[in-house]
Amino acid sequence: MPELPEVEALAQFLREHAVGAVVGRIDVAAYSAIKTFDPPVTALSGRDVTGAARWGKFLGMECGGLWLITHLSRAGWLRWTDNPSTSPPKPGRGPLALRVHFFTPEGATPAFDLTEAGTRKRLAVYIVHDPADVPGIARLGPDALAVTEPEFAAILGAVSGRIKNVLVDQTVLAGIGNAYSDEILHTARISPFATAKTMPAAKLSALYDALRSVLTDAVARSVGQDAARLKGEKRSGMRVHGRTGMPCPVCGDTVREVAFTDRSFQYCPTCQTGGKILADRRMSRLLK
Repeated sequence: MPELPEVEALAQFLREHAVGAVVGRIDVAAYSAIKTFDPPVTALSGRDVTGAARWGKFLGMECGGLWLITHLSRAGWLRWTDNPSTSPPKPGRGPLALRVHFFTPEGATPAFDLTEAGTRKRLAVYIVHDPADVPGIARLGPDALAVTEPEFAAILGAVSGRIKNVLVDQTVLAGIGNAYSDEILHTARISPFATAKTMPAAKLSALYDALRSVLTDAVARSVGQDAARLKGEKRSGMRVHGRTGMPCPVCGDTVREVAFTDRSFQYCPTCQTGGKILADRRMSRLLK
C-alpha cells in the first residue's frame, strides 16, 4: 500500500509534471472507483492544473477550483506516460481505473493512469470543490510528520490498544500504514503488541524519534524519484517489513511474522520483544 512517503513523492511528481498543463479527456475504465457524481468527472476537462497535495494517504490534484482526489488503497498506483494511447480503454478490463490526459504549454500530450492490481478493487476517486468533502479526509487525525512530540504523547495517552494498531489507525495519525509502522517499531525497539496508553515516557520519546527518522528518511529517498521507481525504492529501504525469515540487519536474529486473515506484520524478536516469539494467528489456527 502506498503510504505517506510514496504519496508525498507522487504529489511532488504531479507538481513537477502536471502543474501548468490543461486537463484533456478523462477516460473512466472502472466506474466503481468513482465515488462522487456532482461535479462529474467531465467537469475537470479544460481546466488548468494549479497544484497537487497530500492528506495522509490521499493524493489530490487541483484543477481550477476543483480537486481530483484519490486513495490508492492496497494495490493502486499512479503511472505517468508521455505517449498514452489515443483510444479510450474498454471499461472493466485489466487494472486501469482512470486515465487523465493533458495538454502542456510545450505541446506535449502526456497522461497518467490510476491502476489497481488484483481482484479486490478498492481504489477510490473523488471530484470535489473542497478536499474536506471527502469523508476519509474529514476523519483523518493529525499528519504523522506534522505532529509534535508533546502532541504525539497526548494522542497515545488517550487511546488504548496495541501500538501497532494505533499507528495505522488513520483517525489517530494520518499517513502511516502497515509497512512503515513495522519499520518505526523496529527502529524504536518496541513490541508491536505493546499497549499505547501505558507506554513509559522514555519509550514514547524513542517511538516519536523513530517515527520522525523513518518517515523523513523515506520521504527524502522517494521525492524526486520517477513514479515508476517508487515501489522499488520503498522496498529497498525496509529492514524488517516484507523480510520474513531473513536476518535482522541490526542484530542478525531471524525476522518473524504474525499473520492474520488478509494482512501480516514483521518484527525482530531480539530487537523488539526480548527474544519472545509472538503467536502467529495463522499457525495457531492450523495447530488447533
